[in-house]
Amino acid sequence: MLEDLVNAWHDAVNRRDLPAARALVTDPVDVSGPRGTRSISAEAFTEWIVESGIRLRPVSAHPVDEHTMVIEQEATWPQTPDPSAVATLFRSRDGAISTVYRFEALHDALRAAGGR
Repeated sequence: MLEDLVNAWHDAVNRRDLPAARALVTDPVDVSGPRGTRSISAEAFTEWIVESGIRLRPVSAHPVDEHTMVIEQEATWPQTPDPSAVATLFRSRDGAISTVYRFEALHDALRAAGGR
């Protein structure tokens, strides 16, 4: 179930559990954020977790279909400890997270997901 994958992913990212985070995503995984959209290896994705220092607290979940979900989150980084509102579009394939697209606004993530 996608919700379980997404919850486990948040837990792994916040605990810096790189083997768990790597096991939860496809290889490669499609990512999007301030630096653009690209496919990266699962290894590079876990390196981003450490390099960015990001911590994510889920605020609300918005299922779109059985393979697509948008999560509204509070994000913090070491250099900016005050939380920022973000939204992440997750897609799954073959029991793993295949897409992680970050947006600055929930409505943008929902629109990209084909939701509301």
